[in-house]
Amino acid sequence: MSMKRQLLKIIILGDSGVGKTSLMHQYVNHIFDNRYKATIGADFLSKDVEVNGRVVTLQIWDTAGQERFQSLGSAFYRGADACILVFDVTQQESFAHVGSWLEEFSIQAGRRDSVLVGNKTDLEDRRQVASKTVQAWCAKQNAEAANANNGAGAGAGDSAAPEMKYFETSAKDNAGVEEAFIAVVQLALARKATVEEATPMPQTVNLSQAQQEQAPSSSACSC
Repeated sequence: MSMKRQLLKIIILGDSGVGKTSLMHQYVNHIFDNRYKATIGADFLSKDVEVNGRVVTLQIWDTAGQERFQSLGSAFYRGADACILVFDVTQQESFAHVGSWLEEFSIQAGRRDSVLVGNKTDLEDRRQVASKTVQAWCAKQNAEAANANNGAGAGAGDSAAPEMKYFETSAKDNAGVEEAFIAVVQLALARKATVEEATPMPQTVNLSQAQQEQAPSSSACSC
């Protein structure tokens, strides 16, 4: 018996030059090109993976060199199930912008389902962002999301924002890449499952029974 297939749209956000395209190509094609070349226009790759007994088709979208807050347009975010937020561990400024990328994703996609990735760990001697600093930032985001959810309450089909996980990767060495992508897939699948469980089943009407109930009795007078 064939397994049910699920389509997920995953977008990758972050400043230019942090390695978003390299991460995508390493995960999908297992290749790395050390030459930096900004992508022109929108770009995405597809990959089929099996997660928890389910075949998942991923559409992984790259921001394609248009990294300006609020410049990507709603079409890029439309239908996104989750995102990967990427910064360069050797560039403090790219980490400082992560919060703005998360906020933009939240506004445009209507959700905050994301994992955080610190890329370029192969350049450890040039590191500017300590792991403990990132972990503290994630803990703060998770606490704020939990407080916001408790204060606002959950509407129909809503669920508490999932905890943000942090992964350190090297697209060059293919370190941590698989784990980060699988984590975001599991995050998106969990969200879809929660929404499906909260969606009420449509009521069915037995037309034959309804017609019989509405039909006049055979003993009724026609005059």
